[in-house]
Amino acid sequence: MVVTIKDVAKAANVSPSTVSRVIADNPKISDETKKRVLKAMKQLHYHPNAIARSLANRSTKTLGVLLPNTDEDLFNNPFFIQAMRGISVYAQKRGYYIMYSYSDNEEQEMEFIKKYIHSKWVDGIILLSAREEDESIEYLKDIKYPFVVVGRPKDTSNVLWVDNDNFQAMYNVVTTLIERGNKKIAFIGGPEQFNVTKDRLAGYKRALEGRGISIDDNLIITSEFSELKGYEGAKELMEYTIPHAIVTTDDLIAFGVLKAIKEKDMGEVLVAGFNNTSLAPYQTPSLSSVDIKAEKIGYYATKLLINKLESSIEKGEIATHYIIETNFIERESTQKALLKK
Repeated sequence: MVVTIKDVAKAANVSPSTVSRVIADNPKISDETKKRVLKAMKQLHYHPNAIARSLANRSTKTLGVLLPNTDEDLFNNPFFIQAMRGISVYAQKRGYYIMYSYSDNEEQEMEFIKKYIHSKWVDGIILLSAREEDESIEYLKDIKYPFVVVGRPKDTSNVLWVDNDNFQAMYNVVTTLIERGNKKIAFIGGPEQFNVTKDRLAGYKRALEGRGISIDDNLIITSEFSELKGYEGAKELMEYTIPHAIVTTDDLIAFGVLKAIKEKDMGEVLVAGFNNTSLAPYQTPSLSSVDIKAEKIGYYATKLLINKLESSIEKGEIATHYIIETNFIERESTQKALLKK
């Protein structure tokens, strides 16, 4: 037999609304009444679920996480797995649950957001991407719903967000390659509508301009965050020219680039990736990559959101965003550049 809140109320000789207030730990309920209700709950083996708690105190202790990928891409791209691990670690630390959804496009993402909000399944939302013109961010801002963004929004006012300094990270990689004698450097990145691609492309261009190297648009390719697009992009590049180096915005793209270089037997082309995924050291040659600390990004995004939900910002800290440090890990695929000094 399923025990309901009405059964508890009857056993404790109180109203169902009083039971709900006890579950919510309402301070207006006397200790004597609380003890009587809790005793009845224990005797009847009644355990309030998340929905019952939400009705009582409007909190589900659950966060909604929206992933901007199909199921196939999601599990191929380690960035999301690492970020989700950081989200889960901090959420568990603070007693929250996670509800994940993934979408193929922005329209589907909006559908999930509205479903989350109208159903009252979650207390807040974590977006794992930021577009230049982001309908999801604008909608959540307009209705003043608690959310945080992994990635730098175009307009950061009234938005919680966590990201790397993607401009500076790419600037540093390209500058390192230039200082070692590589002037013909190509760029293969993800979709340009994502701010992470725009920031890394801007860092690439600024590094070239700062060293007096003209920007050749034929050396810049943007497509999708996938190994296939990296492979196709590198093949396209090498039909135009053979660059000294190719920088990419994601390790998956870089894996495809390495495959294309190997097929063309162009072993002297240097390659750099982003994310420093676990497979990077095991490529042939091993892949140099920027460690963006994806797990830490997820961890701090969740910290910002829960602090807002609970209004429990640490003393002396009024944080609306975090910039997570990066580190360029050099391996075989760029170490040959040392000989060109």
